[in-house]
Parts: sequence; C-alpha cells; structure tokens
Amino acid sequence: MSETDPVEILIVEDTPQDLELALRALRKANLSSHIQVAHDGEEALEFIFCEGPHAGRVVKNGPKVILLDLKLPKVDGLEVLKRIKDDPRTQSIPVVALTSSKEQRDVVESYRLGVNSYVVKPVNFENFVKTVQELGKYWVQINEPPKVAA
Repeated sequence: MSETDPVEILIVEDTPQDLELALRALRKANLSSHIQVAHDGEEALEFIFCEGPHAGRVVKNGPKVILLDLKLPKVDGLEVLKRIKDDPRTQSIPVVALTSSKEQRDVVESYRLGVNSYVVKPVNFENFVKTVQELGKYWVQINEPPKVAA
C-alpha cells in the first residue's frame, strides 16, 4: 500500500497477540485490503496527521474507522482520541475504543472526548474475532460517513 492509497481501517494496538487476532479476524471477513497498523499513540498521530514517515500522505485519505486501544506507550489512547476529535480535518473519523479497560473513568472520558463506540475486548478468542469482524463490517461497509472536503 502506498502513502497515497486510502486506508479503511487504522488499528492502534501495542499488544502483539491482540493485533494478530484483530488482523486475522479482518482477513477472515475480507476487510484486510486497506489496513494500517500503529503500535503506539505517537505512531498513530503521525499517520493520521501525515507527519514524520507519513509526510507523503494526505489527511483526506485517512481511515474510515480507527480501532483504538487506550493503554498505549508514548502517547495514550485518550490523548490520541482528543487530538483526532479536536482537529476539524479528522473529527468526523469514527473512533472505536477497543480496549481491555472496564474502568468507568475511561468509558466516561472516552465519550466526553467524542469516541463513537466503546468496546471492551473479549477475553475469549472466538468472541474477540467476532467482535472485530462485526466492527469492521459495520464501520467500513455499512456506515455512511460524511464526505470530507479536500
């Protein structure tokens, strides 16, 4: 995938096992053609805002949905969410918190910052795969996002 190709799903996940399960689930659902992975919050922000190694991208080719873990190294998921929702160029991108955190303060703060959905990662493999597939299908194939101006 080149820097000018549109991305459908950005997965921001630092746990290798959870990332592999999510990628496997999306491949199984035929949603794996335009996926970008970020392993920490800093990498996610560079991709979304076309900085650093992603300076050749354009913001309008951003993802249709971001699956965002909250407990991330470098920049935590809540800060990533805040930056996305505070910027007019990216605020309409749906963000799904896909996290192991059941802490009420994380749920409340995520919604206060503009998260579109908050999903606690299922511990069970089959449930995790099914959840990721359903999220991907909904946000990539069913949801009708607003058209973003150039």
